[in-house]
Amino acid sequence: MIRTLILLGLFLASPALAAECGGGTLGTARVLTLDAAAHPHVGRKHFPQTLPLARKEVVLTFDDGPMPGPTPRVLAALRQECVSATFFLLGRNAAAHPDLARRIRAEGHTVAHHTYSHRLLNRLTPQAADAEIDRGVAAVESAAFGAARDTTVTRFFRFPGFASSPETLRRLENKGMVVFGADLWASDWNRMPPEQQLRLTLERLDRTGGGIVLFHDTQPQTAAMIPAFLRALKARGYKVVHVVPAGGEPPVAAAPLPGPAKPPKRSKHRG
Repeated sequence: MIRTLILLGLFLASPALAAECGGGTLGTARVLTLDAAAHPHVGRKHFPQTLPLARKEVVLTFDDGPMPGPTPRVLAALRQECVSATFFLLGRNAAAHPDLARRIRAEGHTVAHHTYSHRLLNRLTPQAADAEIDRGVAAVESAAFGAARDTTVTRFFRFPGFASSPETLRRLENKGMVVFGADLWASDWNRMPPEQQLRLTLERLDRTGGGIVLFHDTQPQTAAMIPAFLRALKARGYKVVHVVPAGGEPPVAAAPLPGPAKPPKRSKHRG
């Protein structure tokens, strides 16, 4: 049974987060609140500024979902390790699978935006790009929160293909959106075995020393490698940071998967 814990505010100290996780899990180290005034664009692969992270801190992000099959496997792996991530959802996929959009939110993750249909916005007029963004925001928030809101709940956005334009960036800044690039990615749009993707991602992570990591929760190979990736993060001393929007709804802490039934007293109990 899925257990969710509603936090009492936007800020939560890492010991309280860790206290809700099993002893052997990676856990979420801390919550970082963002607003567009201080951080309009983040991700050093694309912008001069990235998130204010310490060395060996990572922010996990997933694009293009939700998708039956791989998205639930990704969610199960994150929940097993008591880790929170940010999901940049496509409006058309959220509209087609609202149960998964709601599950992402209910299990403690940040729901963010990635347009309606993954069109490359730098190939559109500013007005058409605006319409594609607004349609995606409305579809995602209707699916995840039950209805489109007058004010966007999560003002986080990532361009499909990182195809930004100066005009659209200005318009997003006027909307109060934090635009995410990435500090590294898994290249999971290319077919490869999960083991190869794991090695590639960890090599890139060790070179950068942390940052915003981009995955796609629509990719079966990513879903297959995420459990091993999370274990590797813990083994290598990395910490996961959960990003949430300033002024948004309080984050929800995802509980780890329940353990086995309590064994007889003489048996060894796994923590």
